[in-house]
Amino acid sequence: MASPSSSKQADGLNPRVFISHIPPLEGGNYRVWREKYELALALSENDLALTSPCPTKPVDPVREENESDADFTVRQRDHAEVRMKYDLERKKRDIANHKCLMVAKSIISDAIRGFIPDCDTATEYLMKVESQFVGSSKAYASTLIKKLFNEKYTGGGIREHILKMSNMTSKLKPMDLGLKDEFLIYLVFDSLPKKYETFVVNYNMQPDKWNIEKLIAMCVQEEKRLKSL
Repeated sequence: MASPSSSKQADGLNPRVFISHIPPLEGGNYRVWREKYELALALSENDLALTSPCPTKPVDPVREENESDADFTVRQRDHAEVRMKYDLERKKRDIANHKCLMVAKSIISDAIRGFIPDCDTATEYLMKVESQFVGSSKAYASTLIKKLFNEKYTGGGIREHILKMSNMTSKLKPMDLGLKDEFLIYLVFDSLPKKYETFVVNYNMQPDKWNIEKLIAMCVQEEKRLKSL
């Protein structure tokens, strides 16, 4: 009977535990889905087909002209060891490849999976999946950036307005398009109405730079001041 500690350790390496935490691929979550997929396979030690190239099949020896029977026999024996090692590595990788493919297909929604052509390897299949979303990711990023630059504060709470713009910025980070806080602060200032003009000028004249938390605190304070006039 297995001890509680060994049973607990076995559960920790159970692939189903890791796979269950992968969000299904549904369209807009491709990058998160891909990261969780690769992480789950790595933690469960099933990512061999994704991280290692397929082993090269060794060429069978051909007897050379004037080669003695003894020499050829030695070369055949040496080749047999190399071929055995290849067969073992290839079988191990084929099993890993099958697992990677099965996991990938099981965590893609039916509507999307129907558009992905079957492939022999997991790496090829993932390339096909990626090709379905690269264009849409770029379009989504473009929409977010345009929205950020055109966002204007029209009332309703300046804290919520800044958090909304900050949230849009955070959505760009998985696409390697994250903006620095300093740049976001200038976008926020640009989105404020004219009555905040003096407030913005005062910030530009001071040497200190704010982070987002400081920006929110100061903007809320300024909003209260303006309302009290």
